[in-house]
Amino acid sequence: MTSIITNVSAMAALQTLRSVNSDLESAQNRVSTGYRISEAKDNAAYWSIATTMRSDNGAVNAAADALGVGAAKVDVAYAGIESAIDIVTEIKNKIVSASETSVDVTKIQDEISQLQAQLKSIANSASFNGENWLIGSASTTNSVVTAFVRTGSGSVLVATETVSSGSFALFGKGADGMANTSTGLLASIAAISLTSASNMATQLAIVETALKDLTKGAATIGSLSKRIDLQSEFANVLSDSIEKGVSRLVDADMEEESAKLSALQTQQQLAIQSLSIANSSAQNILSLFRQ
Repeated sequence: MTSIITNVSAMAALQTLRSVNSDLESAQNRVSTGYRISEAKDNAAYWSIATTMRSDNGAVNAAADALGVGAAKVDVAYAGIESAIDIVTEIKNKIVSASETSVDVTKIQDEISQLQAQLKSIANSASFNGENWLIGSASTTNSVVTAFVRTGSGSVLVATETVSSGSFALFGKGADGMANTSTGLLASIAAISLTSASNMATQLAIVETALKDLTKGAATIGSLSKRIDLQSEFANVLSDSIEKGVSRLVDADMEEESAKLSALQTQQQLAIQSLSIANSSAQNILSLFRQ
């Protein structure tokens, strides 16, 4: 039965067209954005995971940047200790030279005094962004950020590495914030005074002890520097892994979406043609009323 009130064929064709248009809109959105899941309504669970992991990845990158700052602090401290080792070695050479009885000890002491002043200058200059690891008391500690961590319970924390910088501080810290040469690893070196050949052996022993302590401090800083380098590499790998994981969850397969888009465009054309045919069928009734 054909009705001019209700066109069932047109209604079915229109419903099909609406469905195809909806699917086509979704496919076009996936192609244009590159995301299979771009909103929570697409897949709430995956969207939630992806959003959280993107946030965490940003924090991992921020921690990597903080590691760069920590690496700079360590490098400055290491450069200071390395220079201090060279200066103390030079003082050692001067003391050995002063052991010769024909040498003017006073002149050698003048040279040593300049080297002592240079040690103080090194300690004061080994500062990065206002933080100096080569000045402080034996109990002085500093810290560097090493990682951003999300625990199994969902809580987050910023992991840090504490460094006992006081164990390799060249000098103590004075009230003015500058090096106080009366305390610290090189306090004994700063106090060296050659008066005669008789105290050369004592001063030489002091220098040897200082060199051992400086070498130990340099090794400590070197180990920390290696730890920071490894953590920086891991942070980069971790960031890439997180991005890949998020991509697997929400990124669109462009080859598949392209094929779907072509198919839906064809279906749309067919649905439009079907609706046109369904609408035109009602016009055929007019021929029944023609004379």
